[in-house]
Parts: sequence; structure tokens; C-alpha cells
Amino acid sequence: MSILIRLFVAHFLGDFLLQPLKWVKHKQKYKVKSKYLYFHILVHGVLVYVVVGEWTKFLLPVIVMIIHYLIDVLKVYQKRNIFWFLFDQGLHVVSVFVIWLLFYKQGSTMLYELTELVSTTKFWLIILAYIFILHPTAIIIYNLTNKWEDEIGKTEGKGLKNAGKWIGKLERVLVLTFILTSNFSAVGFLLAAKSIFRFGDLTQKKDRKLTEYVLIGTLLSFGITIIIGLLLVKNIEL
Repeated sequence: MSILIRLFVAHFLGDFLLQPLKWVKHKQKYKVKSKYLYFHILVHGVLVYVVVGEWTKFLLPVIVMIIHYLIDVLKVYQKRNIFWFLFDQGLHVVSVFVIWLLFYKQGSTMLYELTELVSTTKFWLIILAYIFILHPTAIIIYNLTNKWEDEIGKTEGKGLKNAGKWIGKLERVLVLTFILTSNFSAVGFLLAAKSIFRFGDLTQKKDRKLTEYVLIGTLLSFGITIIIGLLLVKNIEL
């Protein structure tokens, strides 16, 4: 496990702390002709060799450099957005994990343990809970509150597109995570924080309908997630 962590340390050092913005822009502009693409790959190889500290495993940094080069070549021909950033980092993470499995025996043990974990009912119940609180719960809340949308339409200011949906999804993920880890006080803190930033001043009549609408949605969001979390905790051993 120590070697796997070192491989990830080397990756994140090379991809973020030791990659200047100048290099990134140059790679985006000149693609495979960019000299900084090859500097970047070389930095990764050196980091892996130094951070891992396995001086006799010369093939390890070479394999890392080759795979990293192939992934980065794919990336420089794509638009810079969150999807390709996550996709790129996901490929890097998977490649690091696979390299670790191939070079070190303890990787096989961890793979077996992960396989055992994935095959348990507990694991799939938790996955089901997270899936349910994201989209299905959002649909439930929408169907329960959409009858008031016309009433608050004229008073509601313009906000970021779909920001409310993302706020709701993030808060439900946090609430469920807090419950599964027995951090119930954090649930209260999150509710209080959202109250401060979103509910506004109830004394102003023009904001009253919007405040009540947001409050109903928030309580439904928290309530459904808390119920699911408590039912989950009751039926599995955490």
C-alpha cells in the first residue's frame, strides 16, 4: 500500500505542483510538437523513480512515462472542460493502480479484498442509497414543490443555471455521508449554513414566498436523505 500511495504522490506532484501553466498552454497550442509535453513526461518518470525509491526497478518509471504520454496526447486534442479533466485524471488513476498491481505482489491481495467488498450486500445497499438521493429524490422534491413555481416566478432573481439542482445533490451526498460516518452534528451545521446563505430575510414580504419555497425544498431534501441514511445504518453494520 505504501508503494501505491507513493505512486499517487508522484503523479499529483507531476501533474499539478510541478507543471507550470505555461507548459499546459503550450501543450494545448502545439499538441505533440510541444517540447513541454516531453518535459512533463520526463518529470513524471524522474518523480516515480525518486519518490518510489525502488532503484533496481528501472522499467517502472519507463512504463509510467509511456502510459502518461499516451493519455496526455489524447487530452491535448480535446477541449479543456471538466469532463475531459476528470476523464484524464481517471485514466491516470486507473493506470497507476494497474501498474502497481503488475509490479507488486501486495497489489493482488488488495485486489482480492476489493473484489470481496464489491460482492457484499452492504456495498450495494450503500451504492443504491447514493443513487437514490441524487436523481430520484430530486424528482420527488420537484413533483412536490412545482405547484408553487408560478407563485415565486416573478419574485425570484436570476441565478446560476441549474445551481439549485447541484446544491441539492451535493447537500444530500454530504448528509448521507455524515450519517453513515455517524457525524450527526455536521448535518446540523450544514443545515444552519444553508439557512444563512439561502433563506434570506423573512421580514421582507417580497422574499417571503421564495424563502418558504426554498425552506420546503430544503427540509424535503434533508428529510428524505436522513430517513434513507438512518434506515441504511439500521440494516447494515457500519
